[in-house]
Amino acid sequence: MQAGRIDDAPGRRISWTRGIRRGLACRCPACGEGRAFRGFLKVADACGACGQELHHHRADDLPPYVTIFIVGHIVGYGILLTETNLDWPLWLTLAVWPTLTLAMTLALMQPVKGAVVGLQYALGMHGFGAGAERTG
Repeated sequence: MQAGRIDDAPGRRISWTRGIRRGLACRCPACGEGRAFRGFLKVADACGACGQELHHHRADDLPPYVTIFIVGHIVGYGILLTETNLDWPLWLTLAVWPTLTLAMTLALMQPVKGAVVGLQYALGMHGFGAGAERTG
């Protein structure tokens, strides 16, 4: 991305797909350069690169629901396939699936929350829409 593009200026709207992509990368939804998080799941108060305020987002329970939906389908399908097609010992089943579930959940939670914040920014929700124009 080129810095200083007019459509990436703080306060101007972006497309919802661009907002989600920037959020999945854990970047500021406004400029795509600054970090969106100051902790594992704590969204930064403002972007360090462009100054866009991020503290007023309301992701609430949607990121955990989306994460559970994704992980549950992948792990559930994996368990179904292994139980019907393979003869794993019980200890291996009890070691693999909970470990994989925990690892996938931790890996997906932050990008999913970033995507929700990016979508909120793109749609002008929860304080992001005050006096902003929409661009591509």
